[in-house]
Amino acid sequence: MSKTLYVGNLPWSTTPKDLLEFFSDEAQVLDARIITDRETGRSRGFGFIEVEDDEAERVIEAMNGRSMGGRELIVNEAKPRPNEAGLT
Repeated sequence: MSKTLYVGNLPWSTTPKDLLEFFSDEAQVLDARIITDRETGRSRGFGFIEVEDDEAERVIEAMNGRSMGGRELIVNEAKPRPNEAGLT
């Protein structure tokens, strides 16, 4: 199984490939995505990575607060969207 981690405060120019490469020293990244604005297509400054369950806590500890492109990252376990948690 895998866990999805939220990665916030990303530099605006970060690509999914950049995110994957940045985190690959700490864990095998199964997926990396950057969230973009629907209208402009520009990055919203955050994204998500997927890592194996047993690596998630270690990745959070190692990467939360680490600098990427001069910005201090916020890394934590992603919370499900309200509709994904069975709420409407």
